[in-house]
Amino acid sequence: MNCEAIHCTETKTVRFAIYPDGLDGPRIMAHVSDAALRDLCESPDEDLDLPGTCEAYFDCIEAKALERYRAAPSIPIVLGPADLRECALLH
Repeated sequence: MNCEAIHCTETKTVRFAIYPDGLDGPRIMAHVSDAALRDLCESPDEDLDLPGTCEAYFDCIEAKALERYRAAPSIPIVLGPADLRECALLH
């Protein structure tokens, strides 16, 4: 799936879209924290391309967001470092 991500500096997250029912279904917005994305990188410096990191790990990030959405569709999706620990091991 294509990663549609934008860095939101005011919330210190990267916002991205997921499509639980495929591209013909609803577009759901989710967030992953800057801290979680920095943890995925070997050298988490200040100038890190966080949307690019989201894209690089998007298969795993999207799977976690979809899992969270399916468990509670009415609750906003915000992934943190604990949610992405598995992603670092798989990449």
